[in-house]
Amino acid sequence: MTSDTSPTFTEALAAGTLVLDGGLSNQLEAAGHDLGDALWSARLLADRPEALTEAHLAYLEAGADVVITASYQATFEGFARRGTGREEAAALLASSVARARDAVARARARGVDRPLWVAASAGPYGAMLADGSEYRGRYGLGVDRLERFHRPRLEVLAAARPDVLALETVPDTDEAVALLRAVRGLGVPAWLSYTIDGACTRAGQPLREAFALAADVPEVIAVGVNCCAPRDVEAAVATAARVTGKPVVVYPNSGESWDARTGSWSGRPTFAADQVARWHAAGARLIGGCCRVGPDVIAHIARTVRGAARSRS
Repeated sequence: MTSDTSPTFTEALAAGTLVLDGGLSNQLEAAGHDLGDALWSARLLADRPEALTEAHLAYLEAGADVVITASYQATFEGFARRGTGREEAAALLASSVARARDAVARARARGVDRPLWVAASAGPYGAMLADGSEYRGRYGLGVDRLERFHRPRLEVLAAARPDVLALETVPDTDEAVALLRAVRGLGVPAWLSYTIDGACTRAGQPLREAFALAADVPEVIAVGVNCCAPRDVEAAVATAARVTGKPVVVYPNSGESWDARTGSWSGRPTFAADQVARWHAAGARLIGGCCRVGPDVIAHIARTVRGAARSRS
């Protein structure tokens, strides 16, 4: 949480480069928590909220400037399947921001004195389905229905006063249009981040068209990609910067492959140290990691980003 004398998130992003956190789920699993549930890490909002605070804190101490809340898979519909009523679900959604704020306060108490921010995650419709469809998109729903799905959750998250909304892991342009409509008038800036395959969204639309949707949306202060292979990031950064003129956000996976059918990862990490500097040079201004990227990698990103800043000063 920023103090009265700290820059806002938008101001800080305009002035320099910020470091995002890494994968929340892998940090929780490393601490021994079982996430084998349709709500994924959001289950811990009710069952083990302290675990979320500790996971956020690990990334702040590693060098992250921004932590992303445990609300990616938290939806009214998902909670309802567990017997959680709408009022309690709204409280749990709001508590995801409180857990991240608590981590910021603890980081300050431990001597972290740089400005820190909280991004409230809003994952795609497919995340609620918990069947891997966020990596395909094209759910068979119209834009209006997708907007009605997203708006109530975004209203709750915005009311909890995060510094920014993370509209993340968006697989296709229909859902992007719905989210861009749903975020209007909430009074909180947002970033829009696609999950991609090569030069296209997961649904196959060219990225230049996908990014263009956000170019003139005032609520969106950054665009980019997440939950994708590291090899696809550099070209996407250049496209996003060219098409929108906005700061670019990137937080790819480790490079391993996810099998939604078996619920497991395979392959080897391909997130290499030299990639971060290239992403930064291409225009990335929010840089972190997604699935399977832990505090050690975030610490490296922080050193790279801050080293680049010192060399320019």
